[in-house]
Amino acid sequence: MRIAIVTDAWSPQVNGVVRTLQSVAAELRAMGHELLIVSPDCYASVPCPTYPEIRLALPRPGAVGRTLGGFLPDAVHIATEGPLGLRARRWCLTQGLPFTTAYHTQFPEYVAARIRAVSPEWVWRYVRWFHAPSAAILASTPSVAAALAAHGLAQSRPWGRGVDTALFHADGTRDAGVRALPGPIQLYAGRVAVEKNIAAFLATDVPGTKVVVGDGPARAALTAQYPDVHFLGAKFGEDLAAIYRAADVFVFPSRTDTFGLVMIEALACGTPVAALPVQGPVDVLIPDVGVMDDALDVAIAKALTLDREGCARYGQGFTWRASAEQFLAALAPIDRNLRTAA
Repeated sequence: MRIAIVTDAWSPQVNGVVRTLQSVAAELRAMGHELLIVSPDCYASVPCPTYPEIRLALPRPGAVGRTLGGFLPDAVHIATEGPLGLRARRWCLTQGLPFTTAYHTQFPEYVAARIRAVSPEWVWRYVRWFHAPSAAILASTPSVAAALAAHGLAQSRPWGRGVDTALFHADGTRDAGVRALPGPIQLYAGRVAVEKNIAAFLATDVPGTKVVVGDGPARAALTAQYPDVHFLGAKFGEDLAAIYRAADVFVFPSRTDTFGLVMIEALACGTPVAALPVQGPVDVLIPDVGVMDDALDVAIAKALTLDREGCARYGQGFTWRASAEQFLAALAPIDRNLRTAA
């Protein structure tokens, strides 16, 4: 197939949406499909207010439509609700072509966490408007699908996530610097931003050492507020895998993630997970590999008793090939006659 993917989230951004799209794109190409990625690096852009690391594309009028039309896609997937997603949506509707969308983030709660004056219900109005014409909304978990249905969007299709099992596995080196810290080692990895609720983890009182891997707009403030926490900055590849293996527990305090890729990466490395009982963890974790509790202290203490081998087996069960196959199954093929006419 000739598949067009339109996304406002792409490298050099570092987040779960980008990792998901890049990993699935690699699998689709390996399966023989031809891809067009329409992303912010294709156009002039400006920093997103309150989040300068994210660039907002500024394509010329009609530019996204001309790019899509020139590619002659067999299917169009709109991954995000930003400027590029809006333009792709408009082009598909104008041409009378079907398309799919995805719900990657608890967008209403995410916005409310960053801008307290904004009600999540106001944002849900936009979410409903944006996704309503979609032939299918790809949802990472049953909880996401249920949330969409509760807001009048019942056309969701499952799209799980995967792990690079060649990289994230239990049989490898452990970061020596992290292992040298007083245990148990309690690790968070991901964006260091207010919507990730990291302060809830850093305020816990379990003995040992807290380690934060990642970067973001909240790092400076959290570093000043919690001087005993080890902030290591962004880590990737083998360096990140070695830190996962060195940790005794992975702590996932977010309330806004729809899945949480870092949880299954940590599990694949043999590290149990402590999390809040919210969307994402409730769909991903099972009792043998993770503990969920409204009190993170309790979840961390209990997760430290879990078997690392069982965690690794469970985490290794998530593959990007399976994710790519679900993505393909959810696409809305464009009739070739309609495609040619467009």
